[in-house]
Amino acid sequence: MAGTDPIAEAEADGAADALFVLTAALLTPARFPSVLGDDYPAACAALGLQPYVEGYGLVFGQDGLGARWTVVVDDVSLVAVAISSWDCGMAYDLSPDEASVVAGLPGWPLEVVTRAPGVPAPHDPEPEEGDPAPLAPPSGDVWGPAQRRIGADEVALQWSAWRSQVTDDASSDAGTPAPSAAAVASRPATPAVASPATPSAPSPGTPAEAEPRPTTWFDRPSPRKAAPPATAVPPAGGTVSTGSAAADPYAGVRRALEELRGYLEEPPPIGRVRSTDTGADGGARTLRADGPGWSLVARPDDMAFVLLDELPREVLPVARGPRLPALLEGLDAMAVRPS
Repeated sequence: MAGTDPIAEAEADGAADALFVLTAALLTPARFPSVLGDDYPAACAALGLQPYVEGYGLVFGQDGLGARWTVVVDDVSLVAVAISSWDCGMAYDLSPDEASVVAGLPGWPLEVVTRAPGVPAPHDPEPEEGDPAPLAPPSGDVWGPAQRRIGADEVALQWSAWRSQVTDDASSDAGTPAPSAAAVASRPATPAVASPATPSAPSPGTPAEAEPRPTTWFDRPSPRKAAPPATAVPPAGGTVSTGSAAADPYAGVRRALEELRGYLEEPPPIGRVRSTDTGADGGARTLRADGPGWSLVARPDDMAFVLLDELPREVLPVARGPRLPALLEGLDAMAVRPS
């Protein structure tokens, strides 16, 4: 009987314990995958993490056996530089120091469209005793809070396309559909995640066409117990509501706007209201806010869109009117912003 080769076994073990980096995302108060929760503490809790104000970087990769792993690191600046470089079409070798690794979690909470070359297809690692359940990206079978939040992310990313479907009506405000709302074709959305394989991050729902070019290997830690996020996915098709989906679809919008006014009096958990620079001329900003059963996307100098749990795949426009400007300006002033 042929004996085993200890050198070959050691090499195989080393490959299994290394991680081939595919992509990364930030988990900070101002920027986190919305599929994980309405706010930063909720997103951290979904991964079994403490909501430290400095935040984390999430590194997604495969080990030498092809298994999916999410490695959490506390070197946020390193991950942010990598993502910015990939977004600009530049190569960047993301190789976190072992001392920065906080946890290694089986699976991916987001959909990753690339794969490491030369290893088996992505799959969940073989569970060991005490391991948490593998993280799983959203499924498209149901509509719920995660789909609603990611749908709102899609509206924010494609603001111009959605905004063009609605005409202005200065008299319309909280609770009245803006006129001329039309159906809008919408592809399934996935959270925008920069990737070294696709330096210019693909638009939501668009698979990467470039060959994957994962950046580096590094040793992954032992898994740490963490609760997986709720599985959910954004709308498979979206429409701007004309008010016919329910007897009063704007009852939910009025409730959301009232709760948002409450945020101005008693601040919600950090990350519940976020404001980002769109890069457009004039310094336009996009406002994102979430609450129980609703999500809002707005431009502080323009109008708003609201998505509701009770109206799957509906996007309800709220025209500027007399009350909305002050609300949006107040929310933008209190919102957390990327540093």
